[in-house]
Formats: sequence, structure tokens, C-alpha cells
Amino acid sequence: MRIDNLQYANWSEKIFRQMREGGVDAVHVTIAYHENFRETVLNFERWNRWFEQYPDLIMKGLWASDVDCAKAEGKTAIFLGFQNPSPIEDDIGLVEIVHTLGARFMQLTYNNQSLLATGCYEAEDTGITRMGKQVIKEMNRVGLVIDMSHSADRSTIEAADLSQRPIAITHANPYVWSPALRNKKDDVIRAVTQNGGMLGFSVYPHHLKDKSACTLESFCEMIARTADKFGTAHLGIGTDLCQDQPDSIVEWMRVGRWSKEIDYGEGSASDAGFPPMPSWFGDNRDFDNIESGLRAVGMNATEVAGIMGDNWHRFYAANFTPQR
Repeated sequence: MRIDNLQYANWSEKIFRQMREGGVDAVHVTIAYHENFRETVLNFERWNRWFEQYPDLIMKGLWASDVDCAKAEGKTAIFLGFQNPSPIEDDIGLVEIVHTLGARFMQLTYNNQSLLATGCYEAEDTGITRMGKQVIKEMNRVGLVIDMSHSADRSTIEAADLSQRPIAITHANPYVWSPALRNKKDDVIRAVTQNGGMLGFSVYPHHLKDKSACTLESFCEMIARTADKFGTAHLGIGTDLCQDQPDSIVEWMRVGRWSKEIDYGEGSASDAGFPPMPSWFGDNRDFDNIESGLRAVGMNATEVAGIMGDNWHRFYAANFTPQR
């Protein structure tokens, strides 16, 4: 089983076919960065049209069983999520609505302070807000997974402790391996994993050691050492693949509508666009490289299968359904 728990590609039939060539059984797809509720509904609608247009390649994913169905039928199950709480605006009632529409992950922040928590680029991390505590309870109730990939340290640790269900960091790497603002320190990873949560490893070059020049061996050795610290069962892949996107999309990700200035994020003006991908991972056909790389650094078949998809599948089964 192969599950990639974060992509934001410029979707096309070409990419859907590459998913099938790469044997990818499920992908968690970002459908909102800064969109409000109505704009996000239009993005759900766009995906519904793609499901109708390419029924031999992709299908809508709502539950863990849909991954099994997709695998059996030679398709890729698409699970939808948000990298910001902007789709719920300031209305806790919309948490259940977006889950009903098909959302399964929602970040409590992108890079900035939100109504719920603090983003990783803010100078001061005040933790989970009053509204955030209520939204966490509601997300737990309906089965919308809390994602802290772009959140600051205190906020992430508090979310892991406050949530009654496991949370996720869907796409990031350990800070100790590559000290990017968006990567996670050991105490943060520990808070998430010891509460049953998941960390998805990213191949986005800004989050890699040596960036685009990162080697497959370095990436897989990092995964193996993280497994030594936190246990293999809580680790998976979340590539953050942004295939075929124009550089203008990076500006939308970082700036949205909150600023009139360009936000270069973790880099400088020279890092404004998408960096080249590492040679061993260009698109969905390259998951074989990661799998063979994990075996090469000494991980056994069960551990490799868990990281490539089984762990996310188990997490989906436990956390997408509403509480009774």
C-alpha cells in the first residue's frame, strides 16, 4: 500500500496517470490555503468534476476503506484537506459542514497567527487560542484531523495534548536534520507521536538537508534515525509535491491576501519560486526509490510497508469517523 499524505500539484490527467504508474493508492490533496468557505466549496466542486471525468484513475476518498477499494480497482483515492482554517471562517459550525463535504484534514494555522493557534513564522507563539480549544473539540467529534504542519512549537505541543484524538504533522522533517523554520524539533515530534499521532516526511527541497542536492541515502537515513527515536508506527510520507505549479502559486501560498509585500518565507528573493526537486523524486512514479532507499538503510519489510502507507491507513481508520 502506498499513501502520500500531502500533495498540491497542478492537477491534470498526466499526473493522475503518473499516480497509477507509481502505484499510489491514496493521496491527501490540499484544496485550501487562504480560501474562505464559499471559495473552498468551489474547490470541492472542481474535484467532483475530476472524479466524474477520470473514474478509471481516481475516486473520492472519505474513509480508510476507500483506500482498499481504490487499491483493488487500480485507482487512487483522493482525500481532501486544508492548510489553513480559513474555510471555517469564524464559525465553529462549519467544522461539521466541511467534514460532511469531504474534508479530512485541517491545519490550525498556515504560517501566520490564526483565530485558532500560532503559525511557525510568528515571533511570539501564544499557543492554542480560546476558539482553538473549542474547534479542537469539534474536530475530534466529527472526525476532522488536526494538522500542525505549519504551526509553531508551543501551539503544536498544546494541540497534541489538548486533542482527545491523535493529530498529524502531515508534511515536515526533523529540525535536527535540516533546521528550516517549518521543520519540527524533537520535543514537538515527541508530543505528537506519544499521543498516537503521525509525522509525514516531506521531499520539498526547502525542508531537506542540502535542499535540492539532498541524497536519497541522507533522506532515508533520516527516516531510520527518526524511527529509532519515536517508533516506526507513527511515521509516513507526506511529500508536499507541488508538481507542475507555476511560481506564482508559491506567492499565493505565502502571501494570500494578508500582505501587499512578497513574503520569501524561509529563504531570500532567490528562493521565491519552486526549487528543483531532488534527482530521486520528481513525481509520483518515483516512490519505488524511497521504498528501496529505506530497505538500503536497514529497515525491514514491515517497517518499510508501514512508512510507505500502512501507518497512514491505520490512522485514517481510527480518525476519520465521527465519535459516537
